[in-house]
Amino acid sequence: MAADLIELKGMIETALPGSTAEVIDETGTGDHLRAEVSAPQFEGKSRIDQHRLVKAAVRERFDDGTIHALTVKVLD
Repeated sequence: MAADLIELKGMIETALPGSTAEVIDETGTGDHLRAEVSAPQFEGKSRIDQHRLVKAAVRERFDDGTIHALTVKVLD
């Protein structure tokens, strides 16, 4: 089952109000993705905490097996 990139973008932007996200399918299979995210919630947080915020936003898709891997790139 391939992830819906638009849905994931919306999940991230809803969980992190004011953020912008781009979700890219890195392998063409829809389950290994990269999210490039800019969010005001990242201010003052460590890189790992920033990544945790993004992954928490799409946790449901990890739990149901839609996503197997998500690389997060935080944009300033």
